[in-house]
Amino acid sequence: MNSNTPALITALLQPHRYPGQVQQVQLVETHISWVLLAGELAYKIKKPVRLSFLDFSTLAQRRACCLDELRLNRRFAPDLYLDVIPIIGSPDNPHWSSNGEPIEYAVKMRRFDNAQRLDRVCVRGELRPEHLSDLAQSLANFHAAAATADASSRFGEPAGILALAIDNLQAPAGAMTDPTQRSMLERFRAWTTAEFTRLSPLMQARKSQGRVRECHGDLHLGNLVLLDGRVRMFDCIEFNDALRWIDIASELAFTHMDLQHHGQPGLANWFLDQYLIHSGDYEAAVLLRFYAVYRALVRGRVESIRSAQQARQAQSENRKPRDFLALAERLTTPQAPALVITHGLAGCGKTTASNRLLLEDPAANTLRLRSDVERKRLYGLSALARSGSGIDEGIYAAQGHAQTYQRLNEVAGMLLRAGWRVVVDAAFLRRAERQAFHALAKDCGASFNILAPEASAETLRERISARQSAGQDASEATLAVLDKQLGWIEPLDAEERQQVLSLPLPRIGLSPA
Repeated sequence: MNSNTPALITALLQPHRYPGQVQQVQLVETHISWVLLAGELAYKIKKPVRLSFLDFSTLAQRRACCLDELRLNRRFAPDLYLDVIPIIGSPDNPHWSSNGEPIEYAVKMRRFDNAQRLDRVCVRGELRPEHLSDLAQSLANFHAAAATADASSRFGEPAGILALAIDNLQAPAGAMTDPTQRSMLERFRAWTTAEFTRLSPLMQARKSQGRVRECHGDLHLGNLVLLDGRVRMFDCIEFNDALRWIDIASELAFTHMDLQHHGQPGLANWFLDQYLIHSGDYEAAVLLRFYAVYRALVRGRVESIRSAQQARQAQSENRKPRDFLALAERLTTPQAPALVITHGLAGCGKTTASNRLLLEDPAANTLRLRSDVERKRLYGLSALARSGSGIDEGIYAAQGHAQTYQRLNEVAGMLLRAGWRVVVDAAFLRRAERQAFHALAKDCGASFNILAPEASAETLRERISARQSAGQDASEATLAVLDKQLGWIEPLDAEERQQVLSLPLPRIGLSPA
């Protein structure tokens, strides 16, 4: 609490004003709200502010936004968002009651341990790939069920996307006196305009494809929490429809960017890999850098507002606008595209090795394609579904094999041309298959390498048997498949051996699906 805290909030810090056994009331203040933590509950009151992206200036508007917040967050956290309750009386003597003329409204929520917010879990070094796998699957399911923007609506229109991005660059400029920061903003404006010109046809096409949906809209780590071992979303955007009805690529970019801001580029890769395994929306990655820069600048803007309102808190949490500007600048720097393919028999450790490439990329610029996943996707199956196909039958027949490698080639090409390092996790037993991808790399101006882990025949059999028993991997390879592969494999030739990556690749025990 500071000298600018309103009388109403000061009064509501008194424990006797709450039902139940409340011993103490804690105040958490953001740039647009006050949150009162009282016993097992939390009460969120919106500040009477008007900003370029929201308007809470009247009681009627704050009530409407409270109701929207309740409705929208119940899509993924119905157990956390309980009610909207009126406050009556006077600012000096308020009461929680519906019997009287409301002076304010609050969203009533179930309280959780703030230490379990993912930003704080991350700071403690406790955020794990398994947490991001859980989030990715939940988010993919949420997006699949979310309402789709009507083709005639203004949401997701390229002109509107550019307007938001440019407005976001203009807002903080007047408050910045540092010439270096102002120069950076000018460069961001030029970059944003150029990238928008290049990408706007894809933005329009994705709206037509139903990729603009009613999303969360504010999916940084501070709006994610570990509850009962699961990652849960909360606190979506309710105050501005245009910030919530967005391309799902923009939603992904926020989490991807914020993981990098927290010094976790490998987990950013992992999160995106896991989401794409479930959704198959690889086209989103083409737009990701544009949206990640926008999201970094949004966070910089929010922190500018926060710093002006609560300089001490902003400083203590080490969230400064310039940190986000620096991240945005790095994101605008093109990365050299690279293609890595795997090679080896079933059970040799290809996926384990590609896990390592994802988790150890300091630039958060690696994407992976798995033949086991994409083959099933072509036949309408989920990653862990069993196809029931035998050797050389069903989805593993010659036609299915050719279609799978063609799909991998097409998607890899799209991602390479968008500037990603792409890892294609497939057996690549035949030399012609490897040569086709080497040619693709040359065509895209990308470097080319082969990841070729090896294991003894005994180890291969042990791993395949263990994987079949666990049933938690997309691969359906059996011991019979291994025997067949031993007759198919065409070893790397002398030139290919020069392209093999020499990396220490310890087993890290992660399941990518």
